[in-house]
Amino acid sequence: MTRQVFGTHPRVPLSSAVRAGDFLFLSGQVPFGPDGELVGGDISIQTRRVLDNLAAALQEAGATLSDVVKTTIWLMDPEDFAAFNAVFREYFPKAPPARSCVASALMVDARVEVEAIAYRPVS
Repeated sequence: MTRQVFGTHPRVPLSSAVRAGDFLFLSGQVPFGPDGELVGGDISIQTRRVLDNLAAALQEAGATLSDVVKTTIWLMDPEDFAAFNAVFREYFPKAPPARSCVASALMVDARVEVEAIAYRPVS
């Protein structure tokens, strides 16, 4: 099996995505904007940024959100669950991936983090 790395981080020892065979494993995405700064705002704003970041990491690896089969979500506040779900549903309107969601402190000052596993057969 070949292993391919996409998007290494400049300050933290991680890759945005790693392909292992037909699977892509994506590191947790937090609401960093294109400028590298954390995006503020409520859970809806931060969730959109996180899912846009996830889509960008997938695109770099030759996949899309429709290839995602599993996500793990961390929310800082359990009260954000309903609003998070409303945005998540927009990005995964049909056949959403399997999912786990926990409330937990995050390593950065953000309200949400999402990691994913995608299945995209090697051509």
